[in-house]
Amino acid sequence: MVTETRNRQDRAAGTRTLILDAAVACLVELGYSGASTLAIQAKAGVSRGRLLHHFPSRDELLVAATQHLTKTRLTQIEEQVAEQLAGEPEGPRRVDRCIELLWTTFHEPVFWAAVELWTAARTNPALAAALRPEERALREAIRRVGERIWGPAVVAHPNYPELGEVLFTSMRGAALPYAFESRRRPANDPHLALWKSIAHRLLFATGQC
Repeated sequence: MVTETRNRQDRAAGTRTLILDAAVACLVELGYSGASTLAIQAKAGVSRGRLLHHFPSRDELLVAATQHLTKTRLTQIEEQVAEQLAGEPEGPRRVDRCIELLWTTFHEPVFWAAVELWTAARTNPALAAALRPEERALREAIRRVGERIWGPAVVAHPNYPELGEVLFTSMRGAALPYAFESRRRPANDPHLALWKSIAHRLLFATGQC
């Protein structure tokens, strides 16, 4: 009986993940207006009843999808960044590398899925209300991951909170034009040099880090 119950729970969790992955894909590929429950159902390959059983509301599904991708992708990013920074001692070179790696995260599917929801929420009060707590949770999750990436010396610096806020808001804004300027390459973005210069001034000008 316990095994049967657990198998049902595992199948339900698998279906839920399948639906969430499909919803993210639809948000990125089709935008908010195109990410209908019918499109998500077709991409997930599930019945209408099964989709509605897990997510009765379209907006609830789309918010949950972005939350799902954020959690899984943040873990992957942390692991990838830790691997790429392995052996790099703390100092200016590591800070530069951290900035480069953080910038790449603003070109991931999770960012563009979130952008679609943010834009739609401007004229959709119900969606905006659902997004607000998720946005706060996302910021907190990014902060925790960022602290592990930067390393204890940078995190302990008195200017670190200011640097983190500047980088997050600036990178988010700088990434938006890439939605329609496909010829640009993120690795060549002129903001990278500016962000590194700001980080060096905040962290190393007084020799505290």
